[in-house]
Parts: sequence; structure tokens; C-alpha cells
Amino acid sequence: MHQLSAVIITFNEEANIAVCIESVKAIADEILVLDSFSTDRTREICIAHGVRFEQHAFDGHIQQKNRAKNLAKHQWVLSLDADEKPSEQLIQSIQALKQNPLNLADGYVMNRLNFFCGKPIKTCGWYPDRKLRLWKKDSGEWTGVNPHDRFELHVGKKQLFLHGDILHNTYPTRNQMIAQMNKFARIAAGELKHKPTIVLLGKMMFGSVFRFLRCYFFKLGFTDGKAGLDISLHQALEVFYKYRMAIKLKNSN
Repeated sequence: MHQLSAVIITFNEEANIAVCIESVKAIADEILVLDSFSTDRTREICIAHGVRFEQHAFDGHIQQKNRAKNLAKHQWVLSLDADEKPSEQLIQSIQALKQNPLNLADGYVMNRLNFFCGKPIKTCGWYPDRKLRLWKKDSGEWTGVNPHDRFELHVGKKQLFLHGDILHNTYPTRNQMIAQMNKFARIAAGELKHKPTIVLLGKMMFGSVFRFLRCYFFKLGFTDGKAGLDISLHQALEVFYKYRMAIKLKNSN
């Protein structure tokens, strides 16, 4: 691995983007920010930090991340969200790959450690939350169902594990978790509205209950006190709302 592009998609990320940019300067030969025409200070901050700044209208998380991947100058790409940064151990792991490029895989999976109100959460199914975020740009594509994207390697490509965590400032406040839940539910509803109503109703009722039971009991959310309860409830509510919204959209057509 000789040169590496760090790519980040943004929209109104003035609270996070500077920390994200600074966190990758030790490992990135290019930092590319693909912005969706932010209305806050995101552009100003990015320019001040000397990154390559591009803009394109947002047409979906998957579409925008594939666009950013294709815009990267270098063959190797590290993809981060604006509220993420690599841990010191992950930086060292990537530096080691750059210094010793023999027998490289096509992509590298790493753990992501999510934070809620400043607290690292290892329950509720939030950890290790493995993500494929370092790869050769021609080795795969972003896929999934918006807004829940994932990178998939093409058949026959080799994947290895990389030590260190992506540190994800998931929800700095409870209100931000509620806002994100509503946003993601609306996006998901648009993708789900084509499904049969009986399926949507079943998912709305039983899927939301199962999500709470899974997060709070099976994934030990109860051991994280109020944080674990809040996360489990809102995970369940996101499932409930996205299917309820999908039913409304279906019936409005």
C-alpha cells in the first residue's frame, strides 16, 4: 500500500469534520470530502484544513459513498463518516500496512466503537460492530438499503482483519439520537414502501418488539443502565416508525 485516500461524505457537519480530518492526516496522502451542499460552516472548515473539497447533490448514502470512492485519486481508500475517527491503534495498523505492502488483502475489516452521550457502548449489539472500511477502490462497491449502507468486496477478493477501532461519536446527546432515528426511519420508509402491507404490519409490530428484546436483554443493554435502556428503546422505535411510515407512503399512492 503506497498511497491512501481518506474519503468522507458530509452535510452540515461543522461540529465534527475538523476532528475527523485531523485524525487521518498521519495516514492519508489525500483527504477528499464530498459534500452535499452544506448550509453551515462545513465547506469553510474543510478548505481551512487543506482537503480536496467536492460537492454533489445528495441522492442516497450508498450512491454518495460510491461517488466519493470513484473520485479518490489513489488505489487504496479509507472511508469514514464525519463523526468518526481512527483510534491510535488503528492508525498504527494502517501505517504498518503502508510501510510493508507485501501480501496485502483487497480489503480490511475493523471494529467500530460507538459512543452515546460521550460514553463508549459495548452492549446493545453496538460492539464490535465490524466494518469493511479500508479497500482497493476497484475491489468492491457500496451496497445495502439506504440509509444502512455497507461495502462489499467482489467475489474472489481477499479480506483480513485490522486491529484498532473506528471511534464513532454516534449520538452526543439523546435529542440527536431521536433526530437521527426519525431521519433514518423516513429514508428507510421510502425504500420499503413497495413491500406488501401485511409484511410491513408484521415487521412494525413484531420486529420492533424483537429489536428491543435483542438489544436490552440478549445483547446485555441492561448492564449499561439508563444508556442501555435509552438505546434499546430507540432502536425499537426506529423499526416501528420506519414500517409505519412505509405503510403511510404506500397508502398515499
